Amino acid sequence: MKRIILFLATNLAIIVVLSITLRLLGFERILDEQGTGLDINSLLLFASVFGFGGSLMSLMMSKWTAKRFTGAQVIEIPRNAQEHWLVTTVQRQAKIVGINMPEVAIYNAPDINAFATGMSKNDALVAVSTGLLNSMNQDEAEAVLAHEISHVANGDMVTLALIQGVVNTFVIFLSRVIGHTIDRVVFKTEEGHGPAFWITTIVAEIVLGVLATIIVMWFSRQREFRADAGGASLAGKNKMISALRRLQLSRQEVHLPDQLAAFGISGKIGSGLASLFMSHPPLEERIAALEAQR
Repeated sequence: MKRIILFLATNLAIIVVLSITLRLLGFERILDEQGTGLDINSLLLFASVFGFGGSLMSLMMSKWTAKRFTGAQVIEIPRNAQEHWLVTTVQRQAKIVGINMPEVAIYNAPDINAFATGMSKNDALVAVSTGLLNSMNQDEAEAVLAHEISHVANGDMVTLALIQGVVNTFVIFLSRVIGHTIDRVVFKTEEGHGPAFWITTIVAEIVLGVLATIIVMWFSRQREFRADAGGASLAGKNKMISALRRLQLSRQEVHLPDQLAAFGISGKIGSGLASLFMSHPPLEERIAALEAQR
């Protein structure tokens, strides 16, 4: 729940700062047509630019951000047999799925985890934790790498960024429509926008932001099932199931930063309403889905 509160607080802070800045620069006038109504086309353009802007910027900076936040060290030249195996395994899997060779990195963390990120399937980074290398056997590690390569081949990073951009756009758009309507109908503001517009817009952004997060996290959970299936195809179903069972047994705290949590092999555990905000489905469901495959 702390992660959700921090996420919402961060997004709210960004929106408030943007709104104040745009107000001071005069750009918010596109939301008001002659002081009486909304210019819907301009508002939609405004919402699209800022809705997609943040998610696409995050995507473009994703590899740099991942390396900085996790301290991941890219393997330029393998220094030992383990690093050589990592590079050759990723290289072989990338060739099978028809993508360029991703950068391969190791980051220091006790949890069993790995992630893939990058702005395109041909410019990606695959990183594994020291906890994974110390806890999994080679077959299980191969399956985890195959899972991450499947994320890359499926274009999951780009798709998730686009979905985030779409929901951001509608949050910005609908919250201002709601704020404008309340300001005009309830508070009878005839020109410009009064305090009710800004207060209602912020409240609407919080509520709609929560709903938007649920949508994005639902998609994130679905892509985990697809990546598991892809990992099973590349490395073998039994290896993929064994890797997930190893994660199930460990149940360690996930140390990935929130910006990368959706891209790891393992996610945080939640129940009840909190499960709606989880980026990964329960491991039991993932294992059952693989076992049901023929």
